[in-house]
Amino acid sequence: MAKKKPPEQKGPKKVENPNVMGLRAQVLEQPITETLELNYMPYAMSVIVSRAIPEIDGFKPSHRKLLYTMYQMKLLGGSRTKSANVVGATMKLNPHGDAAIYDTMVRLSRGYGALLHPLVDSKGNFGKVYSRDMAWAASRYTEVRLDPICQELFRDIDQDAVDFVPNYDGKLTEPTLLPTTFPNVLVSANQGIAVSMASNLCGFNLGEVCDAAIAYLGDPGVDLLGILKAPDFSTGGELLYDGAALAEIYRTGRGPVRLRAKWRHIKADNVIEIYEIPYSTTVEAILDKVAELVKAGRIKEISDMRDETDLNGLKLAIDLKRGADPSMLMARLFQSTPLQDTFSCNFNILIAGVPRVMGVGEILEEWTAWRMDGVRRRTWHICKKKEEKLHLLKGLKRILLDIDKAIRIIRETEEEAEVVPNLIIGFGIDQIQAEYVADIRLRNINKEYILKRTEETASLEDEIADLKEIISSPDRIKRIITEELQNVKKKYAAPRRTEILYEYRQAAEVQAAAGSDIPAYPVNVFISREGYFKKITPQSLRMSGEQKYKEGDGPCLQWEGTNGDELLVFTDKQQCYKTRLSDFDDSKASLLGDYLPTRLGMEPEEKFVWACPPGDYSAHLLFFFGNGKAARVELSAYRTQTRRRKLTGAYCDKFPLVSACLLAEDQEMAVGSSDGRCVVFHTASLTPKTTRNTQGVGVMAVKAKHQVEWAKPLSATHIVNAARYRARSLPAAGALLKEEDRGEEQMMISAEPL
Repeated sequence: MAKKKPPEQKGPKKVENPNVMGLRAQVLEQPITETLELNYMPYAMSVIVSRAIPEIDGFKPSHRKLLYTMYQMKLLGGSRTKSANVVGATMKLNPHGDAAIYDTMVRLSRGYGALLHPLVDSKGNFGKVYSRDMAWAASRYTEVRLDPICQELFRDIDQDAVDFVPNYDGKLTEPTLLPTTFPNVLVSANQGIAVSMASNLCGFNLGEVCDAAIAYLGDPGVDLLGILKAPDFSTGGELLYDGAALAEIYRTGRGPVRLRAKWRHIKADNVIEIYEIPYSTTVEAILDKVAELVKAGRIKEISDMRDETDLNGLKLAIDLKRGADPSMLMARLFQSTPLQDTFSCNFNILIAGVPRVMGVGEILEEWTAWRMDGVRRRTWHICKKKEEKLHLLKGLKRILLDIDKAIRIIRETEEEAEVVPNLIIGFGIDQIQAEYVADIRLRNINKEYILKRTEETASLEDEIADLKEIISSPDRIKRIITEELQNVKKKYAAPRRTEILYEYRQAAEVQAAAGSDIPAYPVNVFISREGYFKKITPQSLRMSGEQKYKEGDGPCLQWEGTNGDELLVFTDKQQCYKTRLSDFDDSKASLLGDYLPTRLGMEPEEKFVWACPPGDYSAHLLFFFGNGKAARVELSAYRTQTRRRKLTGAYCDKFPLVSACLLAEDQEMAVGSSDGRCVVFHTASLTPKTTRNTQGVGVMAVKAKHQVEWAKPLSATHIVNAARYRARSLPAAGALLKEEDRGEEQMMISAEPL
């Protein structure tokens, strides 16, 4: 009798696996920790360990699989083959698709230019790292082979220096790491994004890395910053050196590095050419940002910008408008475009399957330990091979000492299978030795052959003893690694591509940031004795006639500058007013100009005395007083963090100010008094002061009822016999000016640095 079917259960079908939901939509309650453990963590760990994060050899698994495949294809030292062939062969180890494999190959290629030392010698169009829109050709059109430096990656690959594991389907084996003979992890730039973490490794110069590794092997406490100067990038450019930031990167493995482009100004065409850009940006990003600034009216000095990159290399051309200052324009572009960019270091590396963010010292420590283990394994492998050979030769030696007995045993043996057992019994050797002896050709049974094998046995014993000593001696292993590093440096080291700027001018950058909307163009500045100011463009000046002054007034100061320059104006009340040339309207020679006391809002009865452009505040100011004293004040004493309009106590108020000048470098000055005497001295004898109102030191001993009347550079005077007035010590009384040394009084002086 047939069994009755049980009634069907209403509702969703029950399943034992909580992750299988069946055919009907339903909600399964599951602890969040269990969900993360079952669904999220396996994927996250797979991405971290098997894809995105590089290991101590400097490679991700995709890089390693590709390079090892090319090595197996005999592409190290051979001719090139189609990239498609390499991609197809690599799929046996890397089942992620041909597109991903080819992208990996492109990044390692010489044509792409992402690495300081490319690992793939390429032929064809492989794009460029500095362009996001320059697409590389398909794999069927390009050819590749391994670069010669890859010899240092695979030198020990067949000597048990690293472990081998089965590939994804178990049909082949592949190395877990490549036995690099140098710290490739610090040489080859690498980046990857994993789940909840990332890695961004910058490159360092190969020669500097080898020197640092050698120094670390000798002394783990060595100052790496003194040897490994700074990161190096394949795109060149300039690195703005910051010792504190680099020290932090070397210590923690995290921190920013500032990079900027290299440029030159072609005066004949009035064009700026940018030929190297930061590693972290592209030409398209730069062009887009500059176009945005020009369109918004923030940059007015550019008439056109275009990409002129060709086979000779990168080149961005910027056409300037007439009168534009290229230095000031580039300073503003550095502030507001990717022409100056930041590379954020994140030295996250897999160590024994665990991601770790390490400083340079820790990376060298891990690489050194790993490399020492690799050399030890390699030495043990060689030692075992030699011991096996020695074992065979010892058996051969025993037989060769009585070769007639061996021949007799072989001749009297009836069956071939009994030859080896009979040799074992007859000479007391093992089966491996007997098999080796039995395979010796008859022609080798001669005296010469016997003597050579005997000598080889003795040399093998010495070599084995030496190899065992190496295995047990860390110092000898370190010496071997040091020799290998020296050879790598000798064969493959290249000059730095990224120039290090230890001292770079920030004044232009600060100025550009403070007044990014200020047009930068050349101007000529004229200031009269009574304080009338005129700012005239070179074009207007060429078309103008003589300068116009009020009756009784005349020229006092004149210099060439840029519209965005700062201006320091000194008054008879020992005050200094700070302003910019851009605060004044362009004038003409036929006009009187702006009256500085009124324009700057000076106090009643306060008069103009002197003015100068401070530039980057690196020069000095010289103040000469009527009592014969001179004060040398650092111009940086007038720098302010905020845009203060007025500084009090700009100079000493004890004695009347006779003259002032801007001093960029030391030179000889001439000082004259009302009694016709003159003193010549060198400014190096004056100690710079940071106090603005310092009284200075005596340079001229002035007689009673007399005072200093003038002071100027010796080169600006008519003095012929300077030795007559040159002071041996200060203060000096000086000598009376002869008639031939007087000349005509110069009414025009310059405020430019002397």
